[in-house]
Amino acid sequence: MVIRLPRSPSGWTMAVFGVLAAVLGAVGLISPEALLKTMGFAAPAAGRPASDYTRTFITASSMAAVNMGVYYVLAAAADWKGFFRWTVPFRLLTFAVFTTAVVSGRAPSGFLGVGLWEGTGAVVTGAALRYETVRARRAAPAPTT
Repeated sequence: MVIRLPRSPSGWTMAVFGVLAAVLGAVGLISPEALLKTMGFAAPAAGRPASDYTRTFITASSMAAVNMGVYYVLAAAADWKGFFRWTVPFRLLTFAVFTTAVVSGRAPSGFLGVGLWEGTGAVVTGAALRYETVRARRAAPAPTT
């Protein structure tokens, strides 16, 4: 198996984000309580009622994080700039929604870290893409007339 490292700054931002997402997703699958405590939520107690779907939600969210992490790493290995660009506005939207959830009292303050992680990742990826665009324009030969 050949492991391809990212070939661009934007690719590295995606790879790092992807690895972190996959690792945190794996933590949620292995130990939902640890993940919940990290975000400031109460861990599900053994005696919760059958109608409490906290573990189900954490399992689904964690599996989605693992999948998303793998997608990001594969996109980084392929240096798929189109995918990188698509993620920036949606990660900013995620930042806005998660931050609003904390500010409005719908989520505990520990959840703000998730929003900040998404927002910071979006800004760093966007900045890397912009840097690469500017660098490519400067390196392009001048048009001849």
